[in-house]
Amino acid sequence: MMEVQITCTSCGSSIEVLPDHNATKVECDVCKHVQPVKFTADHEAGNLSECPVCSRMDFYKQKDFNRKIGVTLFLIAAILSIWTYGLSLVGLYLVDLFLFRKLAVVAICYKCRTNFRKLANLSAIREYDHEMNDRIVYSDHDFKGKPLSH
Repeated sequence: MMEVQITCTSCGSSIEVLPDHNATKVECDVCKHVQPVKFTADHEAGNLSECPVCSRMDFYKQKDFNRKIGVTLFLIAAILSIWTYGLSLVGLYLVDLFLFRKLAVVAICYKCRTNFRKLANLSAIREYDHEMNDRIVYSDHDFKGKPLSH
């Protein structure tokens, strides 16, 4: 079954939910903010075609790894490289390669950054596109699930 991780619009905390077409809202455990959602039977089946939070159809996929942890590890390795003559960066590369092979892939909504795990139709989700992201985030463009065309 698909797992959904919603970011609270009030405090930025993570709200973990399982799709239920009867659910119309979720509550943040931290700030108690109530956020509307709209799950469908497709969501319950593990298929992602529309975001239950913002109703957009634009998603990308990436490895399921926390970016803040990745940046922190890189900074530590970069600082240690002064004393290790760069070997700490090689070590970090090997750790990264191991994690890249082991970590699962998640789908993420471009607009509201909701994460979706254990999707049945993950192969239908495209890779991250910087230009699409910029157009959605900065000019609120809606691609309606279609790829960027020039």
